[in-house]
Amino acid sequence: MKKYFEFDKLGTNYRREIIGGLTTFLAMAYILIVNPLMLSLDAVPDLPDAMRMDKGAVFVATALAAAVGSLFMGLIAKYPIGLAPGMGLNAFFAFSVVLGMGIPWQTALTGVLCSGLIFIVLSLSGLREIIINAIPMQLKFAVGAGIGLFITFLGFQNAKIIVADPNTLVTLGDLSNGPTLLAIFGLVITVVMMVRKIKGAIFYGMIVTTIVGMIAGLIDLPEKVVDKVPSVAPTFGAAFETIFQDPSSLLTTQFLVIVITFLFVDFFDTAGTLVAVANQAGLMKDDKLPRAGKALLSDSLATVTGAVFGTSTTTSYIESSAGVAAGARTGFASIVTGVLFLLALFFSPLLFVITSEVTAPALIIVGVLMVSTLGNIEWTRFEIAVPAFLTVIAMPLTYSIATGIAIGFIFYPITMILSGRRKEIHPIMYGLWVIFVLYFMFIK
Repeated sequence: MKKYFEFDKLGTNYRREIIGGLTTFLAMAYILIVNPLMLSLDAVPDLPDAMRMDKGAVFVATALAAAVGSLFMGLIAKYPIGLAPGMGLNAFFAFSVVLGMGIPWQTALTGVLCSGLIFIVLSLSGLREIIINAIPMQLKFAVGAGIGLFITFLGFQNAKIIVADPNTLVTLGDLSNGPTLLAIFGLVITVVMMVRKIKGAIFYGMIVTTIVGMIAGLIDLPEKVVDKVPSVAPTFGAAFETIFQDPSSLLTTQFLVIVITFLFVDFFDTAGTLVAVANQAGLMKDDKLPRAGKALLSDSLATVTGAVFGTSTTTSYIESSAGVAAGARTGFASIVTGVLFLLALFFSPLLFVITSEVTAPALIIVGVLMVSTLGNIEWTRFEIAVPAFLTVIAMPLTYSIATGIAIGFIFYPITMILSGRRKEIHPIMYGLWVIFVLYFMFIK
């Protein structure tokens, strides 16, 4: 096992990988609660039951998709990256496709399945890997830093340190609020351990924060530890229903837009996550991502698996950077994460003690670690500074990794051509420019 994952070469061990995999799981575990609520349209009252997905079945589908995806990533690609149904994509699935377009959730699952199958073809052909390696390193640094700001923003939001404001969009929250104080305590204790160079500081910080939250009465003790696994029957295989029962509905412009949107967002969310996490872990070689094809194939297989079980697009999680910060360097950590998602099927009551206030400090700290790539960007070259800055700032402001990438990639060829550096632009970047412009014109 140690030889397969190259523990000695990467300077890691079982303890670091297990703690890293566990930290990634804890940082991702919220999806097991959020995804069923999202896909069942729980926040929308007075909807017909036919429009709602079964919460119990989606919970199981979410756990299975995350487990299978993480195991694929660990065993095939050997990267310390966990996978699960993606936030943003599940919102698009539920609120734009099902609620907004009035498309049955079964047909929406078919769209996810189709996008996953297309991704498998693109991954096996090597096209996805070629595209990722064609992205200039300066923009890869910007993507990593932008994702760092994005997840820090998420952490501040989850802690309610930053809240919505009708006049200024965002403002400082109520710092005297109990859960917010708990998150601030977690941030302080984690910073102390990080400064003292305690390995696994992020993980230990989450544990200490959870215990203090329980003592203070801010986190409820679980009523029980083990519960029965809900049935996945209501959603399992539903993605095939439309194919056999109403294939004509798949030949519409509307369905094509759905598939393209799933393709676009997953492609560049995954690309950004892989580059950012691999760079943070020191796994990049010659400015390229080793085994990128296998990582992308793992992501594609996970999407297909998730669609079959009954959930929205499964993608690589940027929260994996929390596991990397805790010491993870190999795919063994992803295997640990995958196994924990399987165990979560039986220990679902324990998940409710991992609140957003517990995970918020981890996200903020990881953001601090990831923005260090800003120092590698050639800020003195304005033609580099503009697309890099727009990539970084657009991610948190638009609440989308893919949109930030798109904006930066549109400006990169323009500024490089105007500065007389046309020869440095990879031909693929011109193709991406056209795709991104069309995306904003006709899809976004």
